Amino acid sequence: MELSPLLILFIGIAVVLIFIVWLRMNAFLALIAAAIVVSLLAPGELAGKISRVADAFGQTAGKIAIVIAMAAVIGQCLTESGAADRIVRMFVRLLGEKRCPAALMASGFVMSIPVFFDTVFYLLLPLARSMHRRTGIRYMLLVLAMGAGGSITHSLVPPTPGPLIITEILKINLGTMIMMGLLTGGCTAIVMMFFVRWLSKVFDYPMRPVEGYHEQAEPPPDDKLPGLLASALPIILPVLMISADTIVSSLAKGASPGSLLRQVKGFTSVIGNANFAMLLSAAIAILVLCRQRRPSRQQLADIVENSLMCAGIIILITSAGGAFGGMLKLARIETLIPASSAQSTGGINLLLIAFFAAFLIKFAQGSSTVAMITASSMLAPLIGTPESLGYHPVYIACAIGFGAQCGNWMNDSAFWIFAKMSGLTEVETLKTWTVTISTLAFVGLFFTIIFAKLMPLL
Repeated sequence: MELSPLLILFIGIAVVLIFIVWLRMNAFLALIAAAIVVSLLAPGELAGKISRVADAFGQTAGKIAIVIAMAAVIGQCLTESGAADRIVRMFVRLLGEKRCPAALMASGFVMSIPVFFDTVFYLLLPLARSMHRRTGIRYMLLVLAMGAGGSITHSLVPPTPGPLIITEILKINLGTMIMMGLLTGGCTAIVMMFFVRWLSKVFDYPMRPVEGYHEQAEPPPDDKLPGLLASALPIILPVLMISADTIVSSLAKGASPGSLLRQVKGFTSVIGNANFAMLLSAAIAILVLCRQRRPSRQQLADIVENSLMCAGIIILITSAGGAFGGMLKLARIETLIPASSAQSTGGINLLLIAFFAAFLIKFAQGSSTVAMITASSMLAPLIGTPESLGYHPVYIACAIGFGAQCGNWMNDSAFWIFAKMSGLTEVETLKTWTVTISTLAFVGLFFTIIFAKLMPLL
């Protein structure tokens, strides 16, 4: 007897929740187990139901593994070489000490593109504490600003794993996702700067000693740090290369076969390939590290190896999520929501469905990446052509990314990183961090809907 797609979907999500919430298992085991269960329940020949999970896992890994691995190397090298510190100081000098909160938010926003959120928070926290002591600016304003900035790009801008897998599942051009993630995220960050200023006045908790945390010694002088161009190049270069390919490809669609645009497209398709762009940027980041710190060959090998080990588990989780999504498609979950209903009112209700699906999954199990993978897998079969939607599917990706941030509470590792490193109690963190990130999600959804109407990208 063939089970209904709705029941298969519920069973798959239940398996993920049982593994993560009850059994406390790693997300990789949860997702791969759910993928196998869904595959067994979905239509198809029994003999191939396990092998197709492995096939979907391999296909996803082949598309995202190099990008994630190179992002991990870039992030580690930026930290070790002092390039990250240089970027932060640039924002502080550009905006001035009176605008330190904006500088920290901008730093978190930029740094979380190639660097994982927890690393960015650890990196910026000493600066926030130092700024508070030196300037007297409210401590909560500083930490909420830098946390919000990092959280935005963590869920919206590749090569961070969550948005990277969304682009793969929803078949969205990587450059388009980067540009729209930066646009909607940038507008959200501006609004959130005003919000955290208000919230930090309502909950003006003092800076306290943090157990196990030692205040950073006197920071190194500027002449001990790499130059600004060298520091920023590993971040901005892949964005420029991938975006250039996206723009040229769009312009070349209507061009004649022998035109200059078609010839340029052949070049940009090579340099704008995400794997090539990230590999080149990783090489630059390694060169900056070698020039600045002059590590031995063994020390350099250890730094690269440690970063790749951290990337390994992210690749496993993301690829398992791709397999889970692939099996949900085979279960025909596109029949759950009629296309006419999903795409009515200009398709805006599909953005709401995407947002709240990601939010509910996030709230239940805690991981933003798992929420993004599961929600995008559920929504992918419902997405028709941009013309039928009324806007580009990248806006659905943005809605999922924002929804996966909403409801950040005690089952999320980011909640505990913020609480313990900032010296706050659980209740204080709920009043500040959870409220900030949830508000951020709804503000981002608002801008996503506005841009979908004003800039449908059809």
